[in-house]
Amino acid sequence: MSRRLAMLVLVAAVTGSAGSTVRAQKTELPDFPRLNVSRTYRVDPSWPKRPDGLEWDHVPGIFVDRKQQVWIFTRTDPAVQIFTTSGRHVRSWGRSVFGRPHQIKLDHQGNVWVADQGNHCVMKLTQEGKPLLVLGTRGESGDDQRHMNNPTDMVVSPSGDIFVSDGYANSRVMHFDKRGRFVKMWGKLGVRPGEFSLPHAIAMDSKGRLYVADRNNARVQVFNQKGKFLDQWRHILVPWGFCVTADDEIWACGSGPMAWRKDDVVLGVPPANQVLVKFSTTGKVLEYVVIPKGDDGKEQPGELNWVHSIAVDKDGNLYCGDINGKRAQKFVLVPATGQATKKVAKQR
Repeated sequence: MSRRLAMLVLVAAVTGSAGSTVRAQKTELPDFPRLNVSRTYRVDPSWPKRPDGLEWDHVPGIFVDRKQQVWIFTRTDPAVQIFTTSGRHVRSWGRSVFGRPHQIKLDHQGNVWVADQGNHCVMKLTQEGKPLLVLGTRGESGDDQRHMNNPTDMVVSPSGDIFVSDGYANSRVMHFDKRGRFVKMWGKLGVRPGEFSLPHAIAMDSKGRLYVADRNNARVQVFNQKGKFLDQWRHILVPWGFCVTADDEIWACGSGPMAWRKDDVVLGVPPANQVLVKFSTTGKVLEYVVIPKGDDGKEQPGELNWVHSIAVDKDGNLYCGDINGKRAQKFVLVPATGQATKKVAKQR
């Protein structure tokens, strides 16, 4: 068959023997039930109400205390800034105190704990900023029992035991008693269970289980307080920060799963996207929230840019601290109501 004849046969097959054109039929879509069956989160762009002159830089740490006050740890002066969940400024302190703020928490007695990455130590302070205890040797890095090297986070048990993720250089967890005396440490650089590659955050549930954000290994590892490995949650996110709710739900913030790139120094820098994930204590994903990633210097309300820390209040609202975004934001929970929204015309 010649090429010209083949083309004629093809045209005939497309147009039909009568030369008519095939037309697409209209499809009538069903009238879908317009129900809000999923929880969502909406940014509150008016939160908080910062007094004139109160500045932010990187916001690596954020925490909601039992009084429903939001503690912000920022890399400027004053480093510690406290607001109500409604946005009112309470007080600030911490001028020329910290080398490089990384995380902030309050223990069950109301003491303030901070991870000072730049001074290679963890500090316990009063709520007014008076130092009470220093773990590690302030201003000196090292890898023995008396030193830390760029620690990232800490968590305190109800009995007063302190667990520190130490961190950028030492790839280990350190355990101290309530008086600050060294008890033990575990972990080393690696990818196996019980090994770490940048343990970036640590949290504890009501049963005393410890959750470690093993950031460069893109997983969460779970341990008991003796350091025994219990579980790992992989292939979900590159975890940067943690918080645990009163109902033992673990919120993690970070980036979606990523692979190492040629020029990476640490995994997830820059992050591919921004995600907030809520887990059960068994690792079941309960919520997976994707937040738009903002561009450097052009971030809009509701976008995150290198999200570093997360906290939750009693009403389920989320608070996130940004590195490149240089701000803290409140994301208000919009419950799943199950009620129909305004009906719109059928799509045709």
